[in-house]
Amino acid sequence: MPAPLSPAHLNTSAFDLPDRLSAKADPKLIAADEQHFTAVAESLEQTIVELSAQLDAARLAPGGAGREAMERDAEIHRLTARLRTLRRFGLDLCLGRIVGADDGEPVYIGRLGLTDSTGRRLLLDWRSPAAEPFFAATHAAPMGLASRRRYRWSDGRVGDYWDEVFDADGLEGHAALDDQSAFIASLGGNRSSKMRDVLSTIQADQDAIIRAGSRGALVVDGGPGTGKTVVALHRTAHLLYSDPRLGHRRGGVLFVGPHQPYLNYVADVLPSLGEEGVRTCTVRDLVPQGAGVGPEADPAVARLKATAEMVRSIEAAVRFYEEPPTEALTVSTQWSDVRLSADDWAEAFEAAEGTPHNEARELIWEELVTFLMDRQVEEVPEDLFRRALRHDKELVDTLDRAWPMLEPTDLVGDLWSVPAYLRLCAPWLGADEVRRLQRADAQAWTVSDLPLLDAARQRLGDPKASLRKRRQEAALAAQRERMARVVDNLIAADHDGEGLMTQLRRADFQRNLVDESELPEAEHDALAGPFAHIVVDEAQELTDAEWQMLLLRCPSRSFTIVGDRAQARHGFTESWRERLERVGLDRIEMTSLSINYRTPEEVMAEAEPAIRAALPDANVPTSVRASGLPVVHGSVADRDAILESWLAENAEGVACVIGDPTFEDGYAGTFGAGDGETSRVRSLTPELSKGLEFDLVVLVHPERFGTGVVGAVDRYVAMTRATRRLVVLT
Repeated sequence: MPAPLSPAHLNTSAFDLPDRLSAKADPKLIAADEQHFTAVAESLEQTIVELSAQLDAARLAPGGAGREAMERDAEIHRLTARLRTLRRFGLDLCLGRIVGADDGEPVYIGRLGLTDSTGRRLLLDWRSPAAEPFFAATHAAPMGLASRRRYRWSDGRVGDYWDEVFDADGLEGHAALDDQSAFIASLGGNRSSKMRDVLSTIQADQDAIIRAGSRGALVVDGGPGTGKTVVALHRTAHLLYSDPRLGHRRGGVLFVGPHQPYLNYVADVLPSLGEEGVRTCTVRDLVPQGAGVGPEADPAVARLKATAEMVRSIEAAVRFYEEPPTEALTVSTQWSDVRLSADDWAEAFEAAEGTPHNEARELIWEELVTFLMDRQVEEVPEDLFRRALRHDKELVDTLDRAWPMLEPTDLVGDLWSVPAYLRLCAPWLGADEVRRLQRADAQAWTVSDLPLLDAARQRLGDPKASLRKRRQEAALAAQRERMARVVDNLIAADHDGEGLMTQLRRADFQRNLVDESELPEAEHDALAGPFAHIVVDEAQELTDAEWQMLLLRCPSRSFTIVGDRAQARHGFTESWRERLERVGLDRIEMTSLSINYRTPEEVMAEAEPAIRAALPDANVPTSVRASGLPVVHGSVADRDAILESWLAENAEGVACVIGDPTFEDGYAGTFGAGDGETSRVRSLTPELSKGLEFDLVVLVHPERFGTGVVGAVDRYVAMTRATRRLVVLT
């Protein structure tokens, strides 16, 4: 993180080029940049002061209620996020500049837009349409550019920069002409425990996907190292900037990753792009029972539970408990006896259609109360009548039996412990399959149960909703009664009986005296949705049942789906379109990435046969660079010596031991600073390494990863995590 800007900082050169790059320090090449950076620094200082004052004022403003309070909180969140970004980056908000072939004026591209006090644009937000050529221009399609410059920042100063020219006029005043440009130069850089910043080196094929529209489902198919995760994250930030339908107050965006180490790895990317309101999670996080569940022991059971059909069986399971009574009921009160017919019950149940089961019970009750009230011969005070009905045991018990309150865990658990119930809800299952799905501990949850638990949770709703509503009504009634006494006392003290005090008799005045903010509310589930758009990385691993969890949360069916069929551990023989249409998506657009920017040629030469042995038609990407380091094969006994030697030779960078359960993260911490994920040496399974990258990968006994597709995919994934060196130990 750069040091905060200061007046002294403004008089210091923004360039800190090493001696070997002295030619690039020629004032003719960087004077215009120096002048522009000075203006940026001054504007940043002023903007930070102004935003800080606005934030202080917003925090001191009255909280208000309802929409007013929401708008105040949203403004505080916006100001805080922008301030945090400005303070985090300082001058290195600037990614680079472009010069048009027509006007020759440089336009500077930034993480955020920035203007000076006169309104002059100093930085153009990278997501704006005018900034697109900075990422998308190529020599074949220069998009009107004469030249492009990219900066590499270190501690708030430019440590290097690269120029590209697109026509003859662009040659003047450039010393860093390099066909491979900043991007290739950055590929061999050291990795760390967090995904590094790659915004300034987004490539044209990636940028086209980042800027694509959000309607329907966009599939980004690409092999390892093609930048799928980079695209997914930057597309998320771009969509929130460019599509008003996706703003945080209109549903926002959910980002779904494959596992927690992956989410930790990419945690800094969206905040660095100015987006801090995106919800991130794994599929397991969508359900309270997801933490700590293990895999399904029986693969056949896992396959049965993985279907969308099985998820839909939850509807039948709930419907079983929504049958109206078929016999009439006479309700006796102190005023009269009133009859509820079977048709009355059916009509009351129909009124609850489309409402979550547990929350619908109160609607049914209200319908029944209305029927009974309308049939009273004499006029009865409504509150007394309602109280009497709540104490009518026969009426309450009849409703409880016909429409009981249900818990999701009980509902799903019954499927695995009551064969007749499972046959009723899933009639397509054979007798052997029903028997196989039964288990001794019905609620010993596995990862395969989560989609069904989620469907049950969504369909049932909050079992405490009715109780909370009654408590809210009681709290409001108590407040009204309390305020009525206050009003009576104030009016009694008003000797002339006119003026303000008499106005307090008006109902609207008395309603305004009631504070609804004090009412008990349900805890908000931030991952329940609905979301306006969902981004899914490593999507090839999702089962049909897991897709239902995401579809429930995105009614618009607006998705970005990122994955590689060749990295699906349990096979992916169909096309993306076939898979997605089967789970319920219709508007599907396909894109692909085919250039491997991460994995060097030497590693891919070893990895490609590993995957083709099981999947001959795997879409293996082409590496764009070589590391000059051959793949090393050795003995497991050499593991520690290899790691110690690498750490001694490399003051920076991260390594990972994959496939060795004896080498735990805590132990790995002894090889580098910190423990676990803060260590320079990690220890992961092949599955948990997916989506990550390391300078050195030490692969232990890859032949033990298994046979068939699972083993081949695990070996392929593990090998392709290496950005420099791969060591295979047996």
